[in-house]
Amino acid sequence: MAETTRESMDYDVVIVGGGPAGLSAAIRLKQLDPDLDVVLLEKGSEIGAHILSGAVLDPCGLDALIPDWRDRGAPITVPVRQDKFYLLGEGGGVTVPHWPMPPLMKNHGNYIVSMGQVCRWMAEQAEALGVEIFPGMSCSELVRGEDGRIAGVVAGEFGRAADGTPGPSYEPGMELRGKYVFLAEGVRGSLSKQVIAEFDLSEGREPQKYGLGMKEIWEVRPENHQEGRVVHTMGWPLGKEAGGGSFIYHAENNQVYLGFVVHLNYANPHLYPYMEFQRFKHHPMLAQLLEGGKRISYGARAISEGGWQSMPRAVFPGGALLGCSVGLVNVPRIKGNHNAMLSGKAAAEAAHAALSEGRSGDVLDGYDTELREGPVGRDLKRVRNVKPMWSKYGLSASMALGGFDMWTNSLFGGSVFGTQSHGKTDAAATGKAADHTPIAYPKPDGKLSFDRLTNVSFSATNHDESQPPHLKLKDPEVPVKVDLAQYAGPSSRYCPAGVYEFVEEEGKEPRFVINFQNCVHCKTCDIKDPPQNIVWTVPQGGDGPNYSNM
Repeated sequence: MAETTRESMDYDVVIVGGGPAGLSAAIRLKQLDPDLDVVLLEKGSEIGAHILSGAVLDPCGLDALIPDWRDRGAPITVPVRQDKFYLLGEGGGVTVPHWPMPPLMKNHGNYIVSMGQVCRWMAEQAEALGVEIFPGMSCSELVRGEDGRIAGVVAGEFGRAADGTPGPSYEPGMELRGKYVFLAEGVRGSLSKQVIAEFDLSEGREPQKYGLGMKEIWEVRPENHQEGRVVHTMGWPLGKEAGGGSFIYHAENNQVYLGFVVHLNYANPHLYPYMEFQRFKHHPMLAQLLEGGKRISYGARAISEGGWQSMPRAVFPGGALLGCSVGLVNVPRIKGNHNAMLSGKAAAEAAHAALSEGRSGDVLDGYDTELREGPVGRDLKRVRNVKPMWSKYGLSASMALGGFDMWTNSLFGGSVFGTQSHGKTDAAATGKAADHTPIAYPKPDGKLSFDRLTNVSFSATNHDESQPPHLKLKDPEVPVKVDLAQYAGPSSRYCPAGVYEFVEEEGKEPRFVINFQNCVHCKTCDIKDPPQNIVWTVPQGGDGPNYSNM
């Protein structure tokens, strides 16, 4: 195959990803030096199109970045007015009091927001400072310098045919080269994954852990709406099958952000995370809230949950990892956007200092140090044992042990438990089908609960069907011979968008089908597939979900 010839453009800093981390880095770079050439590339059709978060926002990151955000009209207008936590059983629940919880768990001073809208506003701030922002530009390859450093990315390649060859309208894309390259792709980004492996950035660290977060936005009856109310639940319907829980955030305009998180280290391959979410909505507490309302949006994404001990080294020759590319979610607080913003700010300051000294393409060690020893590291270190304790000891014991551990870390800056390990990857935690009992799920009723494909239509997901599938198989025989034979085909259940199915025809071997058009870019398949045979890569730019206010 002939080598592709591409034009190139040079910048001081190239940023991949238009989420809170990438936008914060872009803004901070231009605040420090308006003459820097900064470009930000986003694979979604617009900024915010691929953003999905709860979200209750701790404004500390934005306070540090844009202190006058209130005066600038940021779409952050619903303060948390009520904060509730429930432990659910099938027919009811008990309120867990806040008084034994450490102060870090309280939501006073935080805001219920649409992070998609917040990112769109941040993009406006960045463009006003002179940042070049290009949405609809998937970054499909890394560009390396002669010395092996990361020197840029290939963006904007369009028009490959289904077999991977250039089609009649093929556009090779461009090389966007930078003195530094920031990867802010979110959880399990394809370029970040390559860089972490190539430079052994996770050496000596615990495996990254993940959850699958699914979210619906509902418009509820006015009498059921309480603007500013925040509710979190644990327990039913997951029980002992998996860790996880829900969030119920009452935003403005009678909207409720309803989310359900399933930790991906579950063992039973028969577990069906999406149907656990749908079953959850039939709990009396939820059914009463949603009665007479309507679902207006749906989406899903993976969440990094490994925390402090799973953070890879965040720098490499020529660039840095930002935000969820590192894994900066504070699991017990269910918050990561503030840390994403702080990481972007810190990376920008490290790059600016280096550029001011005439450096380029080296390793920004100062950023990695700041990330681990500064406010982000302090936030994550004090909660580092909550997730591994939950995985090892179950819900009840971990609530007591995790609460005690957070108190000792908050009060004394240390833990009597040291730093707990996570153990297996989420893929390796999956058990064989023969060792687990199948789970019967009730059929969706079309009022509170919905089938996957119907819900995916509420994500406005679209992929050009003529392009190569962006979900790759290392070995096309593995899904049937290993996944189906040994694990009962878990990809047909763990995907929240119905991408994967095993088609059985009489007298023929089952066929594995990838409906890549449905993909909402959650990356669960790349994480949970037991033999790690599925590789998530970027489709052509602009494809995927088109979230309006998730």
